[in-house]
Amino acid sequence: MPVKNRFADLLPEITAWRQDFHAHPELMYDLPRTAARVAELLRGFGCDSVTEGVGRSGVVAVIEGAAPARPGGPATIGLRADMDALPIEEATGLPYASTVPGRMHACGHDGHTAMLLGAAKYLAETRAFAGRAVLIFQPAEEGGGGGRAMVEDGLIARFGIDEVYALHNWPGLPVGAFAIAPGPVMAAADQFDLVLTGRGGHAANPQDTIDPVVVASHVILALQSIVSRTTDPRQSVVVSVTSVLTETTAHNVIPSAVRLKGTVRTLEPAVQAQVAARIEQIARLTAEAHGATAALDYRRGYPVTVNAPEQTAHAVSVARAITPDIRPAQTQMGAEDFSYMLNERPGAYVFLGNGDTAMIHHPEYRFDDAAIPYGASWLAGMVEARLPRG
Repeated sequence: MPVKNRFADLLPEITAWRQDFHAHPELMYDLPRTAARVAELLRGFGCDSVTEGVGRSGVVAVIEGAAPARPGGPATIGLRADMDALPIEEATGLPYASTVPGRMHACGHDGHTAMLLGAAKYLAETRAFAGRAVLIFQPAEEGGGGGRAMVEDGLIARFGIDEVYALHNWPGLPVGAFAIAPGPVMAAADQFDLVLTGRGGHAANPQDTIDPVVVASHVILALQSIVSRTTDPRQSVVVSVTSVLTETTAHNVIPSAVRLKGTVRTLEPAVQAQVAARIEQIARLTAEAHGATAALDYRRGYPVTVNAPEQTAHAVSVARAITPDIRPAQTQMGAEDFSYMLNERPGAYVFLGNGDTAMIHHPEYRFDDAAIPYGASWLAGMVEARLPRG
């Protein structure tokens, strides 16, 4: 069968939860309505425990199976969904569009939360597994490091998690299709702020200044050589300067300083360190060559999201029982803080087709509710497959 029959029956109910979350988006850790509703539903399903406030505003539910876990295998499987929205003005015109100006579920986290709630209801009803399922509803995926906050709050040890799994909807992939691959699937995401300081003055007398705009121009171009000439061309690296700021907007003033902002995306720790060192070197030496100075603030962000080979094979097997449309996932240079959980325990992060819609983080993005039975079937299926009854 393409999906578990129970999820086809539950689709109107799960869709209603999803559309309610969509109409009331909340950001980062500030999720009072979303987290409270998630906890209320989980308690109503009859979960054995529901813990709020994990990692500031995360919710964790535990469902015990019909029997203890079998010896020699995992005893507890974690399933994770993210709950937060984005600071984007929605432009879909949907009847359940965001009721909060400047906020939108433009990444489908409302769908992820609803699918995991559906899986929780099914697992609490059936308990057709041996061991324990832990349902993780995470805040602040969108730049806030909610995955790290939950891990630092003891998520893994407190709930005894042995393996952990998650999914993300993906526009352009047919509804119901899965894309899965072992190894790195999402990049590490670092940020940098670079201040180049010279000597300002009148634009008519550049000889009396040290023009930081010129310095910044050289630095921006030189940073592009990191990808083309410093790193191995077989390695995936992105170095992007995304903002250039000065203290003046006048046409006839050379500023005293230029501030650059940017991001670095890598897939290997050694390359990550190499790129960071090269940015500092290029900025410092280029500035010195022009008589200016450079001050770099480089910050490590989300680590690489790495799927464990064995757990990825299990994820493929469960997906194949749902649909024949299984594709190799292409490594994405976006980042995902589920990586913090995968750094603690083996698991897999998979992509679920969302059909022909605008890309995530776009004001016209739409989550396709037809994907819900597939995602909920896979989430529940991971528990049943990894914790089979003897």
